[in-house]
Amino acid sequence: MLVSNNSYMPPKYFILNGIPGLERVHVWISLPFCTMYIISLLGNLGLVYLIHHEESLHHPMYFFLAMFSLVDLFTCTTTLPNALCIFWFNLKEINFNACLVQMFFVHGFTGVESGVLMLMALDRYVAICYPLRYATILTNPIIAKAGLVTFLRGALLMIPFPFLVKRLPFCQSNIISHTYCDHMSVVKLSCASIKVNVIYGLVVALLIGVFDISCISVSYTMILRAVVSLSSADARQKAFSTCTAHISAIIVTYVPAFFTFFTHRFGGHAIPSSLHIIVANLYLLLPPALNPIVYGVKTKQIRDNVIKFFQGEKGASTQDK
Repeated sequence: MLVSNNSYMPPKYFILNGIPGLERVHVWISLPFCTMYIISLLGNLGLVYLIHHEESLHHPMYFFLAMFSLVDLFTCTTTLPNALCIFWFNLKEINFNACLVQMFFVHGFTGVESGVLMLMALDRYVAICYPLRYATILTNPIIAKAGLVTFLRGALLMIPFPFLVKRLPFCQSNIISHTYCDHMSVVKLSCASIKVNVIYGLVVALLIGVFDISCISVSYTMILRAVVSLSSADARQKAFSTCTAHISAIIVTYVPAFFTFFTHRFGGHAIPSSLHIIVANLYLLLPPALNPIVYGVKTKQIRDNVIKFFQGEKGASTQDK
């Protein structure tokens, strides 16, 4: 697509190649992916519905959880349907601009997800360290503003990515070894220097990932100090139990995220590309699939309301008969 000796037109489309080396088992790989996606849809939609419907769950912790569930839903929906089209129907073409849009939403929603995890940690800090002032500190307007700021931070920091990619010349292959348009996977196809893209990617990682993890770490350090100082063993147990679901969500979200981030930039050829792509997909699929289950099992109020809901449905159906 040469225009002059020194300029190149951007490609009209990219080819998303799925998981290289595992093409023969794409259909089998799609089965657990599809199962996790269905669980994500049902679990997160059910959780949001429950929190919206039950007045007993109209508290800051559950409002943040509803935000988290919605972000999880949007995150996996930006990539999984496209991946399933590759696995099932071999539909690998994606328009250049559509690829940039997908890139923006994937990275934007993962940035928002990290921010909501940080807000949930701050919520636990206020609830445990300042229990008497909890309701006055985390009012509904404060929760709404915190959610809006987190969303805007994720969106504004990701806006430059598509423009940084669009300025690059693509004079080589247009085949992306991935199931979705990841920033680094796309820019590596360029025949120009990608130094600016790499540096900006690191800056965003510092402004979102490092900042959020630092806030989470400080929050839990203060929580630990407060809990250890409690005289009653029952009180300590109760305080710790309110944090276990959130800690599980942090682990499930950040471990694959770190793996994906560092292997893209520093892994070189040491990590098989197929393993990297599978983990990158799990990074977007595992948290949405597991978080509703974890919170349903670990959080008594949610567990009780789920049981109450199904018992009510069963009772209603019995009366209809």
